[in-house]
Amino acid sequence: MRGASSMPADALPTYKIVRFALVAFGIVVAYPYLPGSQSDAFKGVSLFVGVLFSLGSTSAISNLIAGYVLIYRRVFKVGDMVKIADVIGEVTEFRIQVTRLRSFKNEEVVFPNSQILGAQITNYSVLARGEGLILHTEVGIGYETPWRQVEAMLLAAAARCALPSGEAPRAFVRLKKLGDFAITYELNLHCTDVKAMLPLYTAMHTNILDVFNEYGVQIMTPAYEGDPSVPKVVPPKDWFTAPATPTANALVPPKSPGEDQVRPASGVPVA
Repeated sequence: MRGASSMPADALPTYKIVRFALVAFGIVVAYPYLPGSQSDAFKGVSLFVGVLFSLGSTSAISNLIAGYVLIYRRVFKVGDMVKIADVIGEVTEFRIQVTRLRSFKNEEVVFPNSQILGAQITNYSVLARGEGLILHTEVGIGYETPWRQVEAMLLAAAARCALPSGEAPRAFVRLKKLGDFAITYELNLHCTDVKAMLPLYTAMHTNILDVFNEYGVQIMTPAYEGDPSVPKVVPPKDWFTAPATPTANALVPPKSPGEDQVRPASGVPVA
């Protein structure tokens, strides 16, 4: 089905099903009254046609049924950006038998509807129109780098990205995992235009590389065997290494070398 229509999406398929049922019912009722329908030759031809139809239409019937099921489920529509199996693309045509996608590389991928019915489908367009799609990428940084600095650098990289409207996307950082050799950070961007997914991902990765190079922070931490000679910890004086900035309720490092405890910004010692 191409284009948009004022009628509901399942109105035309329902009309076709009802029409087919009425025609089939009429043929069944009229069959005994056809001239020669009781002859052996007519019965033999009818049996032969029925066998050919049953053998040759197995996949066609399964695709037909799957097409109607997808219509009534309303999984996607023409124009949506979806992922079917391992293919991401825009739905350019949805017919009863097959569905056509146009990939990011301008390739046309044709899926039989029976294959789609049994596959996992991800629709990027449904929530992108409202709350926005959340694009995300991960980086692994060593424990010797202050996490506040890493968070600030990732947000700085996100601020250099731009949506098609020219605005910087909303972003947040999630500390995802404390690994054996590195901390895994996840940068998340809100995207309301699914067609900007690939450009935004490219901008995220290139800006992360630039920002981390500017501040001299290594992204890939090599694995090592044995204990390091110096503990891999961040001293309090380095907690807010640029571009990180302390907040009002953040902990601040001791004022003198003799203090062995960290105090909050309000001046009340932490037990």
